[in-house]
Amino acid sequence: MQASQAVVLTREGLQALIDALKADGFRTIGPKLEDRAIVYDDISSVADFPEGWTDEQDGGHYRVTESGDGKLFGYAVGPHSWKKFLHPPMQTLWRARREGAEVTITPGEDLEAPFAFFGVRSCELHAIAIQDKVFLEGPHVDTHYRSRRNGAFMVALNCSKAGGTCFCTSMNTGPKAKSGFDLALTEIGGDRLLCEAGSDAGRAMLERIPSKPAGEAERARADTVIETTAKTMGRQMKADDLHDLLLSNLDHPRWDDVAERCLSCANCTMVCPTCFCTSVEDQNDLTGTESARTQRWDSCFTTDFTYIHGGSVRPSTRSRYRQWMTHKLATWLDQFGTSGCVGCGRCITWCPVGIDITEEVAAIRETGEK
Repeated sequence: MQASQAVVLTREGLQALIDALKADGFRTIGPKLEDRAIVYDDISSVADFPEGWTDEQDGGHYRVTESGDGKLFGYAVGPHSWKKFLHPPMQTLWRARREGAEVTITPGEDLEAPFAFFGVRSCELHAIAIQDKVFLEGPHVDTHYRSRRNGAFMVALNCSKAGGTCFCTSMNTGPKAKSGFDLALTEIGGDRLLCEAGSDAGRAMLERIPSKPAGEAERARADTVIETTAKTMGRQMKADDLHDLLLSNLDHPRWDDVAERCLSCANCTMVCPTCFCTSVEDQNDLTGTESARTQRWDSCFTTDFTYIHGGSVRPSTRSRYRQWMTHKLATWLDQFGTSGCVGCGRCITWCPVGIDITEEVAAIRETGEK
């Protein structure tokens, strides 16, 4: 990225960006405070952002509190990920209606407008890239995902705060966005944001909104913000040898220990920005004239997920947790050439009993086969 592409936006410039994207027909999505959590939802104004709010995160713990610093983006990631929009929790694949001898089949809902995402962290850009591999780059393309992903405008956010469960530096996924975005913002104080273009669409957009060229002081301030964030990660995890480490310790007693605590609630897979498992269901009305096929998120933590005639392939909590963790950190590499973890820490924060994936890895590393 060339330094000459950096400009400084005020909040008026940020509002102009939102307005320009909406004028171009985008559905603008960004962070906002709802129900005592910072979530992703429709936005139309800078006033929708969670100004002056931050969060506290630890194992099984999440709280939003007022920071008093007036920052628009002074928080870490919340319970939502962009997966909610690109790979929705529930979607209709098709509907069928019978009238006499005629049967009419219609596809599921079409996307009404392309997405413009505001505040996409570097770890989340990596997560989207991972789902792109799963849904777009294999032999069978998911056309529903493709329709939602194509044309999406990404406004990334370089993190100014590391969450208590973040470990993106361990996974080489943050805190600075380096690719996969159209524009990237860094909040540098004084109601100013350093903005860098990462695509032709981003550069064209910058020509349409008020800004001024970034000086050396503003660039240095942005660098300092990112460096400070990188040094204050809430968690760490050595990740360069996880494939061999985990697959060499499939019978480690730590799997029994974690199984005693795990509730098999599937929270970790629901909040994970890369998990992609689904189930398909058919529904018929009582008259026999209408049917629908829907796809919904599912989880490897449920006993039904691997059920075949005679029972579940993984009937125990131990086997299900081991499957999730070894797939996420090890065999995902065999399938897709990358780890399935981006270090966002959501699985730690939103686990009701505070199971910590970094702690589990450390325990196996300490006493397992090398």
